[in-house]
Amino acid sequence: MTITSRENITRLLLDWSGGNEAALTSLFPLVYDELRHIAQNHLRRERSAHTLQRTALVHEAFLRMVDQQSVNWQSRAHFFGLASQMMRRILVDHARKRGTAKRGANPVRVDLDQMSDEAGVDLDFEHFDQILQRFEKLEPRSGRLVELRFFGGLSIDEAAAVLDISAATAKRDWAIARAWLQREIALN
Repeated sequence: MTITSRENITRLLLDWSGGNEAALTSLFPLVYDELRHIAQNHLRRERSAHTLQRTALVHEAFLRMVDQQSVNWQSRAHFFGLASQMMRRILVDHARKRGTAKRGANPVRVDLDQMSDEAGVDLDFEHFDQILQRFEKLEPRSGRLVELRFFGGLSIDEAAAVLDISAATAKRDWAIARAWLQREIALN
């Protein structure tokens, strides 16, 4: 994505926040490919026979974001961070509705290579979400960083921009998160 595209997205988000509904129409085509990429990052951790498709996940997340009345969009990074969070919520809701929330019935691949030097493990999606929610209560910023990196596929620098922290702080938070999650996953 070019700098001009990023600036256009940010401008359209600000216009949309200011009440310009036409900005929303112009925004969707500019963000669609990136939303599909984020959805793919979420779905690649799901079981292979998952019934929710990437396009449906993108559209559902976008519709939920459009319904957000009180969001003051700050930047494209803020938008994509919220999109990733919405997709995570949609997938958890989907798992609950399908009755696959029983332990082991809806496995998500937790690749600890991204978090540590150990091999990946399979957990059910709802169980991993519960572990991450516990972590977010203890370390809200670090928990959000995990969500942005693990589910959203953002780099340290991109996640730092969404969280409005330095890359060095994001790296420290990432190290804390990896250690805590690795321990919790091993205990469960």
